[in-house]
Amino acid sequence: MSDHTDGQGAVDWDFAIATGKRLVPAGPEVTRTEATEVVAELRRCAIEANHHVEATSGLHAPASTEPALVVDRKGWIEANARSMEAMLEPVQAKLAAARSQDASSLALAAGAKVTGAESGALLAFMASKVLGQYDLAPDGDPRLLLVAPNVVEVERELDVDPHDFRMWVCLHEETHRVQFTAVPWLRDHMIDEARSLAVDMVPEPDQLADRLAKIARSLPAAVREGGNGLSDLVTTPEQRERIARLTAVMSLLEGHADVIMDDVGPAVIPSVEDIRAKFDHRRGGLGQLDRLVRRLLGLEAKMRQYREGALFVRGVVDQVGMDGFNQVWTSPETLPTPAEIGDPKLWVARMG
Repeated sequence: MSDHTDGQGAVDWDFAIATGKRLVPAGPEVTRTEATEVVAELRRCAIEANHHVEATSGLHAPASTEPALVVDRKGWIEANARSMEAMLEPVQAKLAAARSQDASSLALAAGAKVTGAESGALLAFMASKVLGQYDLAPDGDPRLLLVAPNVVEVERELDVDPHDFRMWVCLHEETHRVQFTAVPWLRDHMIDEARSLAVDMVPEPDQLADRLAKIARSLPAAVREGGNGLSDLVTTPEQRERIARLTAVMSLLEGHADVIMDDVGPAVIPSVEDIRAKFDHRRGGLGQLDRLVRRLLGLEAKMRQYREGALFVRGVVDQVGMDGFNQVWTSPETLPTPAEIGDPKLWVARMG
């Protein structure tokens, strides 16, 4: 990885982290004792969740070498900025190769600061929304992250049983850890696909002016219901097809995690039905400004991933059982296509 402190890259990631930490809203008020108890319980739940996930999913992952990392919002920003930096390293290499030879160091550093500020603002917004995440950590060590203040904030907002909610969240995130560790090729596949697509989406210098003009003309379309945000404005049809394939896999992963977290059931989480009902209602009850930002960032499309992915998983399991569904993890070729995510029968027929 290139040195992130030199300020000469496309994004000054140190500045992004500093900006994100400065802008991120404060979390809910908790006493020191409450904070200690929440962190300890989330760690325990993450460990316990592994048994339930494996028993329900039929996937068996190597024992985690690292316990879940419970972080605050600033810690989430730091971890994700470094992962984004690593993920986008090939993009940086392409930009560096195309960089004008007469560009001054001062101009390059200023540009990196601007994009760093923009990235930091995005990270600050996301840091108050994410409950947990399996960080793929390209070129690093992947790890399960749980964002304690967000978990506390949402459980209070929903007025649900805190202990049940914390286990429920851990079941979802632990399912992601199991997906990527029980299926050894999956992490490299996702990283390679995302990096390749990101490099392909970087316009050549002579295309940049036309691309910016297209964005200016088409920006209103990005806020319409059903769109994929700004990505719709900056991609070619071929790139959108690649995005659709990657999105289908992400829908599978998110939907599978949602199914597993709910199917573990009331024996482990007595109030699971109440939590699910309130959580889904919360997803649909956002304010107008929040909806606009989410739409521009493509986050509403992510909400559709949960729904479509869960319908796909349940549709396949209903036809061929969980063992039959688990054929999906055999190789990249057995992952569902965009059409199959919307029609599980197509995937079942292809798998025979």
